[in-house]
Amino acid sequence: MPRAGLDVDAVTRAAADLIDEQGLAALTMTALAERVGVRPPSLYKHVPGGLVELTHRVATLAAQDLAGVFRATLSEHRGAALTDVAVAFRRYAQAHPGRYAATAAAEPSGDDDPLAIALHDSLDALGGVFDSYGLPRQEHVHAIRMLRSVLHGFAVLDAAHGFRMDIDVEDSVAWSLDLMDAGLRAAGSTPPR
Repeated sequence: MPRAGLDVDAVTRAAADLIDEQGLAALTMTALAERVGVRPPSLYKHVPGGLVELTHRVATLAAQDLAGVFRATLSEHRGAALTDVAVAFRRYAQAHPGRYAATAAAEPSGDDDPLAIALHDSLDALGGVFDSYGLPRQEHVHAIRMLRSVLHGFAVLDAAHGFRMDIDVEDSVAWSLDLMDAGLRAAGSTPPR
């Protein structure tokens, strides 16, 4: 019999909290069962797919969170959207490193998979940054990939303590965004190829 108050959403959130605190590699059915106060076999009543399903569910949660973060940031700060979205993204990745790592560890099973829908929604929201540059819609995918690659690189290296020089990482992020902003302004004013 499942513990009262424990459902798939509660198990998913507990898994998300666990990996934010201890890293994605720390997610085991035993560690999660201990956290929620049940025996490991009881968890399979909520997540029959075990760790693969849990990682998938946490990734979906994180992608939904990021879509909300991007939309809220864009609606609040129309002026410097690129910088504001980048800062919001970095804050999320730093506050939720495990959830963010799960987004790269899980694979959608198809277009109707909740993870695929959430990832599409987050990328669609991120694409709103490029409207203000006058960038042709057909080039948004390139701009999204560029921004995402830069932000993902900083997030992954930050989480691994990969920046060991005495220069503030935030200065490097700002420099990268300034360079990206200049390039996007130039691309937006240039007719598409």
